[in-house]
Amino acid sequence: MFSFFKKKPPVAPLVAPQVAAATQTTADASPTPAPLAERKSWLDKLRAGLRKTGSGIAQVFSGTQIDEALYEDLESALLMADTGVKATEYLLADLRRRVKDGRVTEPSAVKALLADAVTDLLQPLQRPLTVGEHTPTVIMVVGVNGAGKTTSIGKLTRHLAESGQKVLLAAADTFRAAAKEQLAVWAGRNGVEIVSQEGGDPSSVTFDAVTAGKARGCDVVIADTAGRLPTQLHLMEELRKVKRVIGKAQAGAPHEVLLVVDGNTGQNALAQVKAFDDTLQLTGLIVTKLDGTAKGGVLAAIALWARERGASGPVPVYFIGVGEQLEDLETFDAREFATALLG
Repeated sequence: MFSFFKKKPPVAPLVAPQVAAATQTTADASPTPAPLAERKSWLDKLRAGLRKTGSGIAQVFSGTQIDEALYEDLESALLMADTGVKATEYLLADLRRRVKDGRVTEPSAVKALLADAVTDLLQPLQRPLTVGEHTPTVIMVVGVNGAGKTTSIGKLTRHLAESGQKVLLAAADTFRAAAKEQLAVWAGRNGVEIVSQEGGDPSSVTFDAVTAGKARGCDVVIADTAGRLPTQLHLMEELRKVKRVIGKAQAGAPHEVLLVVDGNTGQNALAQVKAFDDTLQLTGLIVTKLDGTAKGGVLAAIALWARERGASGPVPVYFIGVGEQLEDLETFDAREFATALLG
């Protein structure tokens, strides 16, 4: 359901088969474009996943007047949703301005303005993942244990493979005993090749994988790495080494350094983003496990940090996940997320 864009000639959108131009009909409905129907289904899942987050915020607007009590209740609701102090203050200030400029008098209308404010804050995070500028495009994936890193790689690989990309996986998580086997299962399901070593270190595996990817004419090489906490400085340094070695195997690589974060961890997710960015200069995020979370507001905190990141610019959220199924990983859309977040 999501698209990748190949920039090598001829310039053309690379679209997964399930979003190819098609229509579906029912006995009592006019034809509906399949992509729109599928996206609506995804949005329903996203709303359901963020219901715990959105219910507390939505209740704030059930009153009859706009007063300081409403703003105080909204502040509490945003903080409970793990939006964070800075992002909450930012959104409240923006919302007060919008209410004043629009001369709004109904609480229900304030909710719509808050959706606009959240959308504008999140908009810089919305950007598509691009493959095809480099051959191969090398993607290094990092994250803490349990964030859903290897599963996200498997889902991403499936979509890339179905989009006609030749993908090679690098089993560079040599720390966790079952990591190589788990990645091999995904490789088998998706019909792609995998490079691994018995007893090899992560840098050696990634070097071999990138070299093999170049020799075999692969479009994309994805390197899985060992999960670790940002406080494990020696292991974070190992990630930095893996990144350097990838650059030796292919000049300018890795082209993407993606961090997978668990949306359930709230403000800890923001701390992870900051720490991994300091070490690796992240190029994108995948936010997982947003189904059933009460902490979906953390994306607002990440967005505000991204605005203040400086010359490097915002780190985009390429994908968000709301479950374990293949279709539960989708491209991030700021408006969709803001709408779902507010119930």
